[in-house]
Amino acid sequence: MKKTFALFLGLAVLLQTSSFAAFTTSERSVKDEAIFQNKFIAENFEKDVNAFLELTPSKYKALTGQKLSLKESLALKAAQKAIKKEQKRSGGDIPKGLYIVMAIFGWAWLGMGIMDDWEGKNWWVNLILVFLCGIPGIIHAFIKMKDYYR
Repeated sequence: MKKTFALFLGLAVLLQTSSFAAFTTSERSVKDEAIFQNKFIAENFEKDVNAFLELTPSKYKALTGQKLSLKESLALKAAQKAIKKEQKRSGGDIPKGLYIVMAIFGWAWLGMGIMDDWEGKNWWVNLILVFLCGIPGIIHAFIKMKDYYR
C-alpha cells in the first residue's frame, strides 16, 4: 500500500512539473504569434501603442470583419500584457529606491510628476498634502507607489 501511494504521489509530481513546463512553452509561443503573425495589428498599431493596448477582440472584429479565435484572442492579450510589462520596466524614469527616499523627505511629488510627464493629479495632490499637512503627503506617496512600480 505504501509503495502504491508513493508511486501515485511521484506520478502526480511528475505530471505537474511536465504540465508546468508545457504551459510556459505555450505561453511563449502565444506571445510570439501575437507579436509577429498578425499583420493587421503590426501595420495599424505600430505607431500608436496605446490604441493597441485598448484593442479588444470585439473591436478587432469591428475593424476587420474577422472574428478572432480563442487562441488568437489569448495571443492578443498575452502580447498586450508583455507590452505593458515592458513599458513598466522601461517607463519608470526613477528607480524605486530613489522614489522611497524622495517620499520620506517629502519630494515624491517631483518623482510622480516626472513619471507621469506632469499630467494627471497624483503629483499635485501629493504636493498639496506635503506642504499643508506633511505626514499625509508621505503616506499618499507610499500608497501611490503601486501605480508606478510593480
